[in-house]
Amino acid sequence: MVDKYKEIFDEFSGEAGDLIPILQKIQNKCGYISDDAIRSISPFLRISDNQIYGVASFYSQFRFTEPGRNSIKVCMGTACHMKGGHILGEAVERELKVKPGQTTEDKRFDFQRVACLGCCALAPVVQINNDIRSRMTVIRLKQLLDKYE
Repeated sequence: MVDKYKEIFDEFSGEAGDLIPILQKIQNKCGYISDDAIRSISPFLRISDNQIYGVASFYSQFRFTEPGRNSIKVCMGTACHMKGGHILGEAVERELKVKPGQTTEDKRFDFQRVACLGCCALAPVVQINNDIRSRMTVIRLKQLLDKYE
């Protein structure tokens, strides 16, 4: 069987220090770090699956679930939290039946709570894909979610 990550591995020497750049390239290619990817990286770098999970889970840039067609980020920064960001996060969980870091069963959305989106004057904000929506309310959020396929 030909390893589907061979093209990526060919760019590296197989040293343990290659782990993070390999994880980045796999995530760029696949959208996330799968169990299959970890099982392929392990023999290439001669480190255990657990070591790979330990490193990858330390960094927030890596995800272990397949992304949805649309990504929702709810800001939890101080300004957004004070103006209801936490309520928006709870609304997303209820409406889509997902927790932060999960993808909906139909792969329509993935959901993340983020520390800050840098739009404090517009709080509370929600980002869907590359669109920032300001002064969001639960009602407007529900209407917005219906517009995404």
